[in-house]
Amino acid sequence: MKTRSGREKEAPPAESFHTLIAYQISEDDSAPLRPAPRERKWMDNAYQKYPYRCLPLVVANQYGWEILSTHHVRASWDGTSKAKGLRVENLYGDGPLHCHSHFGEGVLTFQIPFLFKTPDGWNLMVRGPTNSSKDGIAALDGIIETDWAHSTFTMNWRFTRACTVEFAIGEPICLFFPIQRGVLEMFRGEFRMLEANQEFENKFREWSVSRNRFLSGLEKGKPEVAAQGWQKDYMRTAKDKKPLAHPFANETSWAAQKRRNGNHDDSANT
Repeated sequence: MKTRSGREKEAPPAESFHTLIAYQISEDDSAPLRPAPRERKWMDNAYQKYPYRCLPLVVANQYGWEILSTHHVRASWDGTSKAKGLRVENLYGDGPLHCHSHFGEGVLTFQIPFLFKTPDGWNLMVRGPTNSSKDGIAALDGIIETDWAHSTFTMNWRFTRACTVEFAIGEPICLFFPIQRGVLEMFRGEFRMLEANQEFENKFREWSVSRNRFLSGLEKGKPEVAAQGWQKDYMRTAKDKKPLAHPFANETSWAAQKRRNGNHDDSANT
């Protein structure tokens, strides 16, 4: 792991990690769950893949885990408020189909086959895949207090107009990540003039002059600026393709790892 200066930073000890558990409710009913990837099709298709130059986009893409669709689903909404106004078809896929119209108002509901458990004081932010829009339908966000809730939650998408959409097998239908409860309430926002922080203002002014000079050079076609291509002020680890989130592990693999660690520790002390 690299710090802002680019130097290697030691990974935190294993005991500092929190455990996020996904309890599979039924043995014959599950769904693929993966760390959110950095790639997006629209970013791949962009000219010279320029969106990947934006580190905030790349980091946000990877922030959390995704649950993938187990079926190829087609959903059509006629624009009415009743639940029957939204029709769901299973085009392909094995096992139970947990996609239906339940709430009405053009809301498409996916049932999640897991019951999540977070440490005390931690919620789950649940939403659609980041920076991955879908024509005709938008994901709805929710925050679940998964440290105490013993019921499942659903992932819901709402049509933006009367139309037909499809979710393919393996397409992400849900993204989630933990957030600490009470943190938002700890902050108090303040307005201040930038000149109140001289050091901060100097850094901003220096960046602003550099940015304007660069854009002017591009507009005038200066060879040295064109050769540079783009500025990299906020580009530190966007080329790192390692996911931010760790893959979910089976309980047996965790137990095995603990046994190996325990055996290692015992042998080291003998």
